Amino acid sequence: MKEIKVLALVCLMFMGFGSIKSYAHCEIPCGIYNDEARVKMMYEHIQTIEKSMKLIIELSAVEKPDYNQLIRWVNNKEEHANKLQAIATQYFMFQRVKLSDDPVMKAKSMKQLELLHKICVYAMKAKQSTDMEMIKKLNNTVHGFDHAYFIKEEHKH
Repeated sequence: MKEIKVLALVCLMFMGFGSIKSYAHCEIPCGIYNDEARVKMMYEHIQTIEKSMKLIIELSAVEKPDYNQLIRWVNNKEEHANKLQAIATQYFMFQRVKLSDDPVMKAKSMKQLELLHKICVYAMKAKQSTDMEMIKKLNNTVHGFDHAYFIKEEHKH
């Protein structure tokens, strides 16, 4: 009887572990990075957020809105804003922007962190509204980060 209880407990544990979500990219030093691809993904998420905003505005303006489609586009906007924030934080802030005591490297990192923070804030504001100004701010800030991060002579994997 005791063995059955232990077996049942082990089965429940495995079932619980199976429901845990996993997200890309790892936080171990695997060395498999493609920073350029991540920046490109950021721009693609912004384009998707913009398309979602435009369709939300369009669908909301009709006499009888299709609420199912509206909800789908709101959810889509939210999902891509979350993905944009995940790249900014989980990928760049936590793994790629390095801490340093060197004043030059520290200043560079601070600028990158400032831009990544702005990306997260503008993505949050994009979730909250259909303000197209957030799309401009997101594009400009990702562009600024792109230039602050990729300095050809200094950038190393």
